[in-house]
Amino acid sequence: MPQSQQSEQKIPQHIAIIMDGNGRWAQARGKKRVSGHKAGMDRAREMVEACGVMGVKVLTLFAFSSENWKRPEQEVGFLMNLFVTGLTRESKSLHKNNVQLRVIGDISRFDSKLQKAITSAEQLTADNDGIVLQIAANYGGQWDITNAVNKAMSERESASPLEPLTAEDISLHLSGADLPDPDLLIRTGGEVRISNFLLWQCAYSELYFSEALWPDFDTELLKQAVHEFGRRQRRYGQTGEQVDQADVATTSLGKK
Repeated sequence: MPQSQQSEQKIPQHIAIIMDGNGRWAQARGKKRVSGHKAGMDRAREMVEACGVMGVKVLTLFAFSSENWKRPEQEVGFLMNLFVTGLTRESKSLHKNNVQLRVIGDISRFDSKLQKAITSAEQLTADNDGIVLQIAANYGGQWDITNAVNKAMSERESASPLEPLTAEDISLHLSGADLPDPDLLIRTGGEVRISNFLLWQCAYSELYFSEALWPDFDTELLKQAVHEFGRRQRRYGQTGEQVDQADVATTSLGKK
């Protein structure tokens, strides 16, 4: 796509991706599933760079769900080691490219080596003001909401009557509460579900499902997803006419 066309289309502020299909990609090539995870990490690196070039502000990648512990022990162990290696190896590169890294999820279940690698990478990149890369690890949307509710309740004064929590109370305590909610949620691998990922935050996200397995989801396929996002009208409960009128008013104000 020519640069002029790309700059004219709507670019999502926040893209979230369920990176599905690593194992199947490897098996289709007669390799062990773990080799697919290595290829998937390379693809994730490419996506960070591509999103930064497009002007995306936040990229959230679903690396390891709270349900993934059910996978074969050997595969889980490999993923944990790959995570440590990847954080250690990539953190300097991310820092050099002004990327701010955050890890969301319940990291308390990880061993001390991985927790230390997460903390070090986050601290190294904390002051960077380029694209924010969120890695969801041992993350589940139900856990996130439950955790947010418990935090909100703990802030209430125990001596006073318990008032009902509001949506804002919960939202303020969710993972990435200081960031915009995902505009576009992409899932690769041909599955058509969101698998307990950012359930609250994706309430109004545009959903895009790709048949491509994650290691095959390249920059061109990302651009296709973003192009499709740009074609959609986001109504947030309003009618199409109301959105059109608001767009016209915004355009008119911008020309004054």
